[in-house]
Amino acid sequence: MTENEIAAIVFECAKKVHDTLGPGLLESSYEECLCFELNKSGLLVERQKPLPIIYEEIKLEAGYRVDILVENKVVIELKAIEQLAPIHAAQLLTYLRLSGCKLGLLINFNVEYIGKGFKRIVNNL
Repeated sequence: MTENEIAAIVFECAKKVHDTLGPGLLESSYEECLCFELNKSGLLVERQKPLPIIYEEIKLEAGYRVDILVENKVVIELKAIEQLAPIHAAQLLTYLRLSGCKLGLLINFNVEYIGKGFKRIVNNL
């Protein structure tokens, strides 16, 4: 399955969660429900996946965690905030570089319509 196919499924699952719950909840609530929907779709999902940092010749277990990793290909960073800022996209791009993944999805559930809170970030494409 390609990254784009995974992203399409993620969008539909995020839409279902958002349509059901609406905006205004904690990020952890959306994470739990989105993972449930992604699992129902048959995708391999890892929550709060540790992401080590490799700096020169040392490996730092710095405590960074990817919110959701789907099929070992797509990194999802969830937010439930008033507005996304450029630093959120930069953070996701850093996670993509550290993980070696090509596609990241930044999803803000605190919006009227989930399409307004859905942003694709690419690494080396």
